Amino acid sequence: MKKLNLKKYTEFAVKETVALLGIDSPTGYTAQAAQWVLGEFEKLGFEAQLTVKGGVLVKLADGGQTGGLLLEAHTDTLGGMVSAVKPNGRLQITRLGGMNANNAEAENVRVVTKFNGICEGTCQLVNASTHVNGKYDDTKREWDAMEIVLDEDVKDAKGVEKLGIGVGDVICFEPRTRVTKSGYIKSRFLDDKLSVGILLGLAKYIKETGLEACRPVWAHVTVYEEVGHGGCGPVPEGVTEAISVDMGCVGEGLSCTEKQVSICAKDSGGPYSYDIVKALIEAGKKTGADYAVDIYPFYGSDVEATLRSGYDIRHGLIGAGVYASHGYERSHKSGVENTLRLLIGYIG
Repeated sequence: MKKLNLKKYTEFAVKETVALLGIDSPTGYTAQAAQWVLGEFEKLGFEAQLTVKGGVLVKLADGGQTGGLLLEAHTDTLGGMVSAVKPNGRLQITRLGGMNANNAEAENVRVVTKFNGICEGTCQLVNASTHVNGKYDDTKREWDAMEIVLDEDVKDAKGVEKLGIGVGDVICFEPRTRVTKSGYIKSRFLDDKLSVGILLGLAKYIKETGLEACRPVWAHVTVYEEVGHGGCGPVPEGVTEAISVDMGCVGEGLSCTEKQVSICAKDSGGPYSYDIVKALIEAGKKTGADYAVDIYPFYGSDVEATLRSGYDIRHGLIGAGVYASHGYERSHKSGVENTLRLLIGYIG
């Protein structure tokens, strides 16, 4: 198979990713991001719909009548929620998803109130001044030791109440998105907004090239993956395979790099479909995709939630290589291109 020139679609996928990263969407607070995703699919000429749960479902290709394929990515991210307002006007935080206190320290945040707009602040260690706190270095970074310092002139709980901030308000962390001249993509929440961008790039490719799929192909952009039930949602009739397009793991003991697409053979939920893993490898070889096959020790995906919902499907997991997962993450445009290449080969 002649190697495809996918630069145009790679750049589009990265552009869409950057735009989506600019929309706060911690798990449970995803309506604006989902509406944006729906609108982008519609701009490309597809009929997309919002699910009752808040995700986006879109048919990308007709293909045959049976043996449909569902591609799943998620637009919900890690974040936090106000669990208490302290007497001194600081906010106690409880995490949303797997947000880790160790790499949340000193990050700027936006506190989304239920009725009074947004307030800015910073996530800090309690008593964060090293010139004052003699135990600064020894304090374990746990959420009970962290707090949100609001960028407002508040000194007590009553002042916070006047701002309209209360328990249950969402805390969004600044993503700090940057694309370097060398092609690296750095940001919080590449997991999994990078994959949503890739699915939009795939949709653009399908629409502009008239790619003929050998079966119906759907995409589902889910909104509760970070808390384990994103893939517990609608599976269109006739679908027999589902593949999570999520971040590929990069780290010690694994072979994938940020410039590759990762094919996962097994994660903490068990092995993925052996037949699908083999077929993905064959698609990678056919299209010249630079891929790696790895086992992820601490990982779960949307498609496993789909299986646990009782759907009788085969399942797989792929994704562009992402380093420093659930922290300040990094991938590369080459990883995006190789993921697109693998998906196009697998669909066609």
